[in-house]
Amino acid sequence: MFRTRVTEMLGIEYPIVCGCMMHLSSPSFVAAVSEAGCLGLVASAMWKTKEEFRDALKEVKRATRKPFGVNLNLFPAMRPIDNSEYLEVLLDEGVRIVETSGHKAPEDLAARFKEAGLTWIHKCVGLRYARKAVSLGADIITVVGYENGGATGVLDIGTFVLIPTVARAVSVPVIGGGGVSDGSALVAALSLGAQGVIMGTRFLCSDECPIHPRLKEALVNAQETDTVIVMRTLGNSHRVWKNAASERVLGLESDQASLQEIIDVAAGTKARMMYEQGDLDQGVLSCGQGVGLVRDVKPVRQIVQEIMEEARLVVGRIAA
Repeated sequence: MFRTRVTEMLGIEYPIVCGCMMHLSSPSFVAAVSEAGCLGLVASAMWKTKEEFRDALKEVKRATRKPFGVNLNLFPAMRPIDNSEYLEVLLDEGVRIVETSGHKAPEDLAARFKEAGLTWIHKCVGLRYARKAVSLGADIITVVGYENGGATGVLDIGTFVLIPTVARAVSVPVIGGGGVSDGSALVAALSLGAQGVIMGTRFLCSDECPIHPRLKEALVNAQETDTVIVMRTLGNSHRVWKNAASERVLGLESDQASLQEIIDVAAGTKARMMYEQGDLDQGVLSCGQGVGLVRDVKPVRQIVQEIMEEARLVVGRIAA
């Protein structure tokens, strides 16, 4: 029932991609997602060296024989990475799916993707960005609406408008996201023209996601109003979970604080401390409005099975 162009192109059972999450998309987590029949994505920017990145890919391959992909990060970073070198590593390791995300499509890498025969997914937040990526040879476009956790761009377009706008305008399959947390949202996205969905927030509350149990408990108890947009003044808008750290970032932006002062609060090192130690106010966590629909912590496989069962029931109810 849910075979689509995306499942066929990616070789996955279900039309679900787990969004790439910095510091969290570890080999074991990615493998669990792929083993559940979805597409897991390795966050290449998590590793400081090519050697560490190569080891991570080998670890994923030891844990699953199912397809997985690699995200190459194009956003500005405190620790810039040579994506050209990381591309060489993923090709050496036989990875066949690459996702790019950032302020613009990677013109310098696009030709290499095509020459290598990779399936290239580009993730963006607006039609003009999608068209540019398609013109460069992207095979699949992922679009995420304003409800999305993480980077939201500056267009502030909701998922219900963004998916059909892009799906009707480009010739390649579209993966849609932003507030997608359950089976009914999966069906809705497909009805709007998407060939698959991307989920991140729902998978934060999985057994395999490497964040502290106290943080998972807080997310399970969160409401749809418990997220905020930070770093808009820096031209790098992100939707994050509302906690003391995100409120400090907003306060600093309001006071026109320096870039360094803001980074000191929003730095990834602070987030890692929160993930590992469970201090809920230590750092900022990318989190979508769909967190209000998440009410339990379960294994990834069980989450996926329940999403697909709900989707089948929704389709049956509509047909009736």
